[in-house]
Amino acid sequence: MTTASDPGAAQRAGRRARPAAPGDVAPPRGTALLRHRAPQRHPALLRRSALLFVAGLAALSYAWALDRDPLEPYYAAAVRSMSMSWHNFVYGAFDPAGTITLDKLPGAFWVQALAVRAFGVHTWVIVAPQVVEGVLTVLVLYRAVGRLAGPAAGLVAAIIVAVSPATVALNRGNISDALMILLLVLAADAVSGAIAGGRQGTSGRQGTSGRQGTSGRQGTSGRQGKLVLAAVWVGLAFQAKMIEAWLVLPAFGLAYLLGGPGPAARRVRQLAVAGAVAGLVSVSWMTAVSLVPASHRPYIDGSNDDSAYQQVFVYNGFGRFGDQTPLQLLAGQSLGIGSAAQTPAVAPDRLLRGGLGLDTGWLLPAAVVIAAWGIASRRRRPRGDPLRWCFVLWGGWLAMLAVTFSLTTTINPYYTAALTPAVAAVIGAGVAAAWSQQRSGAGRRIGLAVVVAATVAYAAWLVAAAGTSAPGWLVPAVIAVGLAAIATVLGSVAVSGGAALAAALTAGLIGVSLAPAVASAELVARHQGAFDTPFEPARVADAIDALFLRAPAQVELTIPRLRSAQDGAPYLLATQTAALASVFIYDSGQEALPIGGFTGTIPAPTLAQLQADIREGRFHLVLAATSTDPRLRWIAAHCTDLGSATAALHNYYCEPSDSG
Repeated sequence: MTTASDPGAAQRAGRRARPAAPGDVAPPRGTALLRHRAPQRHPALLRRSALLFVAGLAALSYAWALDRDPLEPYYAAAVRSMSMSWHNFVYGAFDPAGTITLDKLPGAFWVQALAVRAFGVHTWVIVAPQVVEGVLTVLVLYRAVGRLAGPAAGLVAAIIVAVSPATVALNRGNISDALMILLLVLAADAVSGAIAGGRQGTSGRQGTSGRQGTSGRQGTSGRQGKLVLAAVWVGLAFQAKMIEAWLVLPAFGLAYLLGGPGPAARRVRQLAVAGAVAGLVSVSWMTAVSLVPASHRPYIDGSNDDSAYQQVFVYNGFGRFGDQTPLQLLAGQSLGIGSAAQTPAVAPDRLLRGGLGLDTGWLLPAAVVIAAWGIASRRRRPRGDPLRWCFVLWGGWLAMLAVTFSLTTTINPYYTAALTPAVAAVIGAGVAAAWSQQRSGAGRRIGLAVVVAATVAYAAWLVAAAGTSAPGWLVPAVIAVGLAAIATVLGSVAVSGGAALAAALTAGLIGVSLAPAVASAELVARHQGAFDTPFEPARVADAIDALFLRAPAQVELTIPRLRSAQDGAPYLLATQTAALASVFIYDSGQEALPIGGFTGTIPAPTLAQLQADIREGRFHLVLAATSTDPRLRWIAAHCTDLGSATAALHNYYCEPSDSG
């Protein structure tokens, strides 16, 4: 009891009994314990320093010798074309003349095209945006996970995503997935903020009567604003990678519906508004382009009726389940162009073996187990427990993408990089949950030892299955480090105190991260990029080099001869498929008219348009294989065959008089 004669006691009591301020958010229990047991000298500064070190390491691994890595030529050619005029830029035109678009939405390539427009056509200019996007993903993931699971969990997640082989390979190339992943992590950050920030409204209602309504309305509007922001990020991610960006929406919606503050009806309304915004932003470009007359814009590649909606929802969407993929259609054109690597057939364990396993499988089983344990172990917590909703949000992301990637007809290895933020976040949240429950008995530490042992054994199997392409010392090293980590974890069972548990968690993270970290370093050392997987067989690496390095180099040597035979025509030549045209466009910056779009099966240009182009002298040279396509059969019948350019391709010379 205090009196007026003891003001110091009153002050001390006031400090002890200070009510929650409207801006206060109760941190997860694990966060508080980590904060109290951390070194007291500037813990925030230490965390920020560690985060900056991780971001710097990520930047180094993504950007190391970035001008020596091969570009994907189709996307690189489109970026050069888009940088040449604002008309091409807006419509995402593939070729300099703007006759046809990319077979994807152009969102991610707008960033690359702006970079080329500013700094010129160089490999490093095209790759640099992905490097920046990858580093930003590391930083945003730290904040997103930290909102619900605490800063230590955020730092663990940042470390794991930075050294993931799939992430490193992706960010060393010119693929659109890097921007999509950044935008989706930004969306997850906004949803996490809406869940965690909801406690502000509750605190506010506990204040004085004069401020109850104001604080409540501000909390509600703030949460709605965060959800709308998340919806905008998802819509922009859709511009980068189409339907794949929507796969995370169920996870976001479920996490907020179950974990968000306020009445259920209000949460449903808030999610409905956010969903409408996500849909409107997603379809904005497609709708705007569809309203432009076909004669004033490029033909939409990937569609048979010049429809952006068909390109997105059929060719790049539901057609990927059972139908022939674009690469399979391209391989059927007898050009010797197709996928350089074979992905495993559709199967439940597809992501856990072969190249896909080496790319992203390392920690995937552990993340699935931790997510299930995290949700189950916190089921009795109050509904406002933020750590539980962290598991729901990121576990839902992981489940949606893993199931989808396991069912699609075929996938490229770099697709799996979209799994790594969720894997990293779940493991970071698992560390926070284990720390917050450190006094609950030895059972969870034994469980941790089992997870570490299984993950290390799986990593050793993956490396051994890679054969001689993996370093011979890696399997023994993985086993030795793993055994040390397991011993440390089991030793913590007999030693009480936070220091023992901290040592166990640290040793466990080192044990399970060694193999993927070495795999990432191997990718960087070998100057490999998005189409490569760690420790890939020599024949696969050679096939990728042939497609992305040697073939473009051979084309570059032929361009001077083509220019001499161009004979004053505005176009350098016409080619069967945009895939074949891409190497000429990127190297020369001149028009190589693509016949049939990327796959060679698209009805653009029509036979009448080709005849008109020849009649007007727009091009003389045509590079094509023997084909049943009526357009190519007409060229073979009416133009002069100059002989074989390769084993599969013929050179044709067309005079204006041949158009009849």
